[in-house]
Amino acid sequence: MALTPPVQPMLAEARSEVPPARALPGGLAFEQKPDGYRALLFAGPGRAYLQSRRGADLGAAFIEIAAAGRALSVPLVLDGELVVAQEGRLDFGQLQQRSRRRGAGARLAARETPAHLIVFDVLDTADGPLLDEPYRARRALLETLFADGVLAAPFVLCPATTDRAIADDWLDPAWGAAGIEGVVVKGLSQKYQPGRRGWIKVRARASAEAVVAAVTGRVTAPSTLLLGRYDSHGRLRFIARTVPLSATARREVGGLLYPGDDTHPWEGVRFSAAWGTREAIDHRPVQPDVVVEFAGDTAIDAGRYRHPVRYLRVRDDVSPDQLPPVGA
Repeated sequence: MALTPPVQPMLAEARSEVPPARALPGGLAFEQKPDGYRALLFAGPGRAYLQSRRGADLGAAFIEIAAAGRALSVPLVLDGELVVAQEGRLDFGQLQQRSRRRGAGARLAARETPAHLIVFDVLDTADGPLLDEPYRARRALLETLFADGVLAAPFVLCPATTDRAIADDWLDPAWGAAGIEGVVVKGLSQKYQPGRRGWIKVRARASAEAVVAAVTGRVTAPSTLLLGRYDSHGRLRFIARTVPLSATARREVGGLLYPGDDTHPWEGVRFSAAWGTREAIDHRPVQPDVVVEFAGDTAIDAGRYRHPVRYLRVRDDVSPDQLPPVGA
């Protein structure tokens, strides 16, 4: 094959809604966006290299995917999403745990929480690279590889459609509960351009309520809100941080907040500024008695939103003790 690792994957630009048909060349195709790790697999008889989005080798952690790659009857370069399914939904937390295991631990994890590669593109074959082929041709070949049995479990064909109504259904939060984050929109005539944000990603979003338990910036005019909900044991758990508030929202919320005292459950507690980072948020606890409604995507782990959420409004008709506990 012509392609060798590392290859930068083609990327998607985030949008708030599905674009019109003219947004990308040749009409639109829609694919489900599973909640997992992006991965490219360079594989063929007796060899396999599982590459992360940033170029690292994931094969030692996901040994069953690498083994399936070595067992392929033909050489292929595949692009897809690594996932782990648990109890009827994709489990990003389990996937993270799997990514850190090696050796005997990786072998045990492969048996107990097996991974799959949801494949949405084929970039190279024994006949040559396909980067300059249109999406519709690459997709047709990928479907044939599955139909002919060349690709089978643990490989899974990513659902795709040209029907916008079906794509809109995939944006329903009910799909989010199963681990589908939204849709990726691609042009039927698009080539595969490594490293370019040429696709469009639209996340499913739903609203929920939480109590304002801390802020960044001034309490009377907060920059962002740190939101919490109580668990079944009465502990106030951090579940989300908002994106920066508008000037109107700062006045609206800030006028209702009061600083917390040294008995506040988050006094002295450290929260990371972003998922997977060690940088701490410089936050100020406030009395946890103001409930707000927010909009967030469906990437939620153990009750915590992985991405920033968007403040919608104050819910002065709801008290903190009326909120469902974390995980409910």
